[in-house]
Amino acid sequence: MHSHSHEHHDHGHTQNLNFGRAFAIGILLNIGFVVVEWVYGVMAHSLALVADASHNFSDVVGLILAWGALVLARKPPSLRFTYGLRGSTILSALGNAMLLLVASGGIAWEAILRFGTPSPVNETVVIWVAVIGVAINAATAILFMSGRKADLNIRGAYLHMAADAGVSLGVVLAGLTIRFTGWVWLDPAVSLAIVALILAGTWGLLRDSVSLALHAAPSNVDPVAVRHYLAGLPGVKEVHDLHIWGMSTTETALTAHLVMPDGYPGDDFLTGTTAEIEHKFHIGHATIQVETGAASKPCALAPENVV
Repeated sequence: MHSHSHEHHDHGHTQNLNFGRAFAIGILLNIGFVVVEWVYGVMAHSLALVADASHNFSDVVGLILAWGALVLARKPPSLRFTYGLRGSTILSALGNAMLLLVASGGIAWEAILRFGTPSPVNETVVIWVAVIGVAINAATAILFMSGRKADLNIRGAYLHMAADAGVSLGVVLAGLTIRFTGWVWLDPAVSLAIVALILAGTWGLLRDSVSLALHAAPSNVDPVAVRHYLAGLPGVKEVHDLHIWGMSTTETALTAHLVMPDGYPGDDFLTGTTAEIEHKFHIGHATIQVETGAASKPCALAPENVV
């Protein structure tokens, strides 16, 4: 005997709709600042400023990717894409992490080369342009702050902007130090420090996005606790073929087979179980199959090593 129950709620997408304006404002502000920072970085002969501008440009691309993913995630399911395009938010988070790594490599390479041939820096220009960068990046980060814990995609955008604010502050401090000491080697040194900050902030995003792309259970869900809950339900003798994975950066799905020798317990049991799964574990899309465990017709998916 088989039974399926689906409970699906779009809490994540409803929340993400509120970030459309944040993405638009963030993209426009940062595009303008990238142009200004790059031009003045070249004029001031500051690698730190050019490096920061290059990093900011990768963030603009990252913001566009994240915004596009949220739009795609709202597309309805189709015959071929039965979950819709919700997974695009996972790909966006992964793409953002990769963009940050590539940008970091470019900045590090240029900084190492600059150590060999240091050049004078117009520290006044560097300081004031970087001050503007601190303000713009901090303001953009604040726009995404409220969603950084609930959505990995929004977290990627927030990390980009928060890191940029810190980077720009570092450039300000470097400019002030160069002005009073004349230590031009600080310019590439700060560039390498920028790379270290970016890598530190990117590691968690890369780890989590790769895990979701590989259909791992989201970090906020304990699979052992879920199995224990299902096994403890009245009439359940065994739980197998339990799978938990992220459909998007905000939505989680579950499938499981429950062996119930007394037979199908009724729709009320399944409705109550899926509602409790959502309440306890924030899993909004649960599919449960009930089996009697007859020895003459064993489930082919019962062994733990079978998928």
